[in-house]
Amino acid sequence: MSEPDSEAAITRREFLIRAGGAGALIAGSVLAGRALWTPEHYLPGFQQERGLHLPSYKIDDPKTLPTLAIAHGQTHEKTINAAIGALGGMERFIEKGDIVVIKPNVAFDRSAALGATTHPDALRAVARLVLAAGAAKILVADNPINSPAGCFLKSGLRAVADELNLSLLYPDSNSFAQIQMEGEILKNWAFFNEPFKHATKVIGLAPCKDHNLCHASMTMKNWYGLLGGRRNQFHQHIHSVVSDFPLMIQPTLVILDGMSVLMKNGPTGGRLSDVKPMGTVVAGTDMVAVDSYGFTNLLERNLDDLTYIHKAHERGLGNKNWKETLYREVQV
Repeated sequence: MSEPDSEAAITRREFLIRAGGAGALIAGSVLAGRALWTPEHYLPGFQQERGLHLPSYKIDDPKTLPTLAIAHGQTHEKTINAAIGALGGMERFIEKGDIVVIKPNVAFDRSAALGATTHPDALRAVARLVLAAGAAKILVADNPINSPAGCFLKSGLRAVADELNLSLLYPDSNSFAQIQMEGEILKNWAFFNEPFKHATKVIGLAPCKDHNLCHASMTMKNWYGLLGGRRNQFHQHIHSVVSDFPLMIQPTLVILDGMSVLMKNGPTGGRLSDVKPMGTVVAGTDMVAVDSYGFTNLLERNLDDLTYIHKAHERGLGNKNWKETLYREVQV
């Protein structure tokens, strides 16, 4: 009986030794792994990928200059020139050698007369001012819902780009990068980053129009066109997402085209009877203030109904009380 007992004892001893060795090996591996793994490493499944942060494209200038300009006129060229002139001229914003991104709203393949997209005359007027101020290059970019080539062609923006030798950037699978921010909804999302890789200044150029989800599409909503992925999933939180955009991008200048306003059936439009001539352009460095003016004076609605404006104002991202800003109003 002693022999079996001895063999059993040896077996238990060996088991404990081997188990202890294996435990030490596992513990050592864990410690080594923890020592090597730092927040700067990206390991799929262990840490969310870190996204990029866009720099601020705002300018540093005296606070004695207007932050908002309102111009009334008959043509895009004269009215836009007057609005930018009232702000101090395009030279206030653009320096010689700048690479400038102009972001229009060209989400749909619609003609300019329907008011759903940035008007070609607006792009022409702004681009001429930017080039005259000394810009080395202008990039025009958007991520349309419909075919990009078709949208830029039918809207008339392609013809302006060809006329003035502007660079059109259409999105493809390599044009996007993850952007990271501390938004109310937007945290880490695909962003049309290609136009911004070398940009030194950014201008938002948006039509003023009705929107069936968020009531209005103006300069803030215009940046929605830079998102990639399945962005339609944001529709149920549309006001929060739009209020996040001043965190996502800080442009040099925004311009709201209210020469003709799509008063209903936005954002796509479709009937000339939905468009109302308003003969106004609003430009400024505070897009919350610009859009507040646009909603009340161009779309002729009660600002209390525009939730994303109030969200952005309460978060300190702009001033919804545009009359409290330093502004100028001119008539062409």
